[in-house]
Amino acid sequence: MGGELDEWRARLAAMAMPDDGADGAHDATHVARVWRAAASLLAEHPEADPLIVLAACHLHDIVNLPKQHPDRARASRMAAERARRLLADAGFPADKLDGVAHAIEAHSFSAGIAPRTIEACIVQDADRLDALGAVGLARLYYTAGRMGSALAHPADPLARDRPLDDRAYALDHIEAKLATLPATMRTAAGARLAEKRLDWLRAFRDTFVDEWGRGD
Repeated sequence: MGGELDEWRARLAAMAMPDDGADGAHDATHVARVWRAAASLLAEHPEADPLIVLAACHLHDIVNLPKQHPDRARASRMAAERARRLLADAGFPADKLDGVAHAIEAHSFSAGIAPRTIEACIVQDADRLDALGAVGLARLYYTAGRMGSALAHPADPLARDRPLDDRAYALDHIEAKLATLPATMRTAAGARLAEKRLDWLRAFRDTFVDEWGRGD
C-alpha cells in the first residue's frame, strides 16, 4: 500500500488546488497539514483505508466558496461531486469512490453531515485540527481580514455584555466556533489534540485582552 499511496499522493497534489487559489487559508499548505494530521490519526486506526483518507484530504477543498457565499453550506457536496469525477477520470479504484466522496462531503462544519465511516471521521478531525492552535489562529485572522472584520470589540472583547458576533469581531470566533470543535471530534487522538490546541488559543485570547484593554 505504501507504493500505491506514494504514487497517488503525487497525482492528487496536482489535482488539489481549489477553484479560488487565492485563499491562503485553504491553499496547498492547508492540504498538506490536513493530510499530515490524518496520517497521525491513521496510526491509531489500522481498520481505516489510507488511500480513501489520502484522496479525501487532498480534494476536500477542491470547491472552496467564501464564508459569505449563499452556497457555502453546499461547498463540500460540490467538492465531493467534482472529486468523484476527477478521480474516476484518473483511474482511481472505483470501489473507493463512494468512500472518498462521503469523507469530503462530511468534513465541512457548515454542511452538518455526520460521518458514517472511520475514514470520514479521520478527515473531519484532521481538517478541524487545522482550525485550532497557532496555525488556526493565523488562518482565523487571515480570513477575518478578507471579510473586513475588526480584530476585537473595542470595549467588550470577551463579549461579557453582548452576544458573540464573529463576523464583526475576529476574536469572537474563538468562543463562537473554535471552542466547540473539541466536542465534535470523532477520534480519541483528535479530541486530545483539539483540547490542547484550544487551550493554546484561549491563552492567546487572555494575553490579547490584557494588551487590548476593556474600554476602561
